[in-house]
Amino acid sequence: MPSEAFQQWVDNIEKINLETEMELTRLKYEGDSQIERLKYEREAQNERVLLENRKVSMKQNKINLELFKVLASKDYLTEEEENLKSHLVKKDLETYFPHNSENVIIKLSMAENRPYATGRLGASTLLKCTAAIRLLAYATSADLVDDYLKISGSLARDSLQHFVEGVVAEFGDEYLRRPNETDLTRLLYAGEERGIPGMMGSIDCMHWRWKNCPLQFKGLYSGRAGKPTLILKAIASYDLWIWHAFFGTPSRCNDINVLDRSPIFNDVFEGRAPPVSYVINGHQYDMGYYLIDGIYPQWAAFIPTISLPLNEKESLFAQKQESKRKDVERAFGVLQARFAIIGQPALARDKYMLGKIMFTCIIIHNMITV
Repeated sequence: MPSEAFQQWVDNIEKINLETEMELTRLKYEGDSQIERLKYEREAQNERVLLENRKVSMKQNKINLELFKVLASKDYLTEEEENLKSHLVKKDLETYFPHNSENVIIKLSMAENRPYATGRLGASTLLKCTAAIRLLAYATSADLVDDYLKISGSLARDSLQHFVEGVVAEFGDEYLRRPNETDLTRLLYAGEERGIPGMMGSIDCMHWRWKNCPLQFKGLYSGRAGKPTLILKAIASYDLWIWHAFFGTPSRCNDINVLDRSPIFNDVFEGRAPPVSYVINGHQYDMGYYLIDGIYPQWAAFIPTISLPLNEKESLFAQKQESKRKDVERAFGVLQARFAIIGQPALARDKYMLGKIMFTCIIIHNMITV
C-alpha cells in the first residue's frame, strides 16, 4: 500500500497537470478568439477601404462623363482635346475590360480610321468599341449613341457586329473554356469548404425573348408563353464564373431536350476531362457532379434536391443543395444586370448575331469576375 504522503504527492501532480491543461486550453481559446477578432477587423477595414475607393471611382467617372459630353458637343477639337477625349474613351473601355483593355484595343481594330470627304478622320477604334459596349450595357437604340459619341446609328450597329465577333474570336478560348485540372482542384476545395464535397457547379437554363424573330421561325421558337424565345444553358460556380454556355435552342424544348443537344459531357466521353478525386464518408469518388433542379435525368453527374425530406438529415441536405444551386441563378441575374441587352427582348433578326452577343456578354462577365 502506498503511503499517505506518496498518495498526496500523486494527487498534487494530477491537480497540477489538470490545472496546466485547463490553462493551456484557456490560452488556446483566447488565442483563437483573438485571431478571429483580428481577421474580422482586417476584413472590415478592407471593406471600408473598398467602399471608399468605389465612392471615389464613381465620383471620378461622373466627372469624366461630364467632361466627355463637353468635348463631344464641340465640332472642332485641338490636338490636346483630341488626346483627352481618347483618354476618356479608353477609361470607359477599362471599366468593362479591367485586365485586357490594351489587348482589346489592339486586337479589335475593326476598321482603319479613314478620312471623310472633308479630310477629317472618321471614328477611331476606341469610339467604335465604346459604342458597342454601350449598346450591350444599356440596350439603347443605335441612334441614341450619336448624342454621346457623335457617330451614326449604322456605324454603331456595324461596330457592334465587328466587336462581338472579335471578342469571341480572340478571347473565347480563354474565357469560355472548360475547367482544367487547376480549376477543378479549386472548385472541389470550395465545394468541400461550403459543405458539399465533389460539387463542380450548378446547371440551369435562361430564356431570352426574340422580339424580331423572322416569321418562318416563330412557330419553331415559340414556347409556353407563346413568344419566340432562345434558351441559354449554363454551368456556374460559386464565384459566378460561367464555365459552360450552350445557346440557341428553341424554347419549345425543355431542359432535358436542351441537355441532349448540348456538348456538356463531350470531354468526358472523349477522355479529355481532367481527373477528379474526393472523399465522402470515407469513400473515394472519381466523378464530380452538378447541382440541378428536379427535371433532369437521374445520372451520377447530377444531384437533385430532396423535395419531401422525412428526417433532419434529409432536411439539412435539401437546405444546403437548394442554397448552393442558386449560384447559377445569381450568375444569370448578374449577367442581366451588367448587360441590359440580355434582359430585354432581342431586336436582331439573325440568330447567329444573337449568339455572338450572348457569348460576348458571358466573356466580358467572366473577365470582370476574375
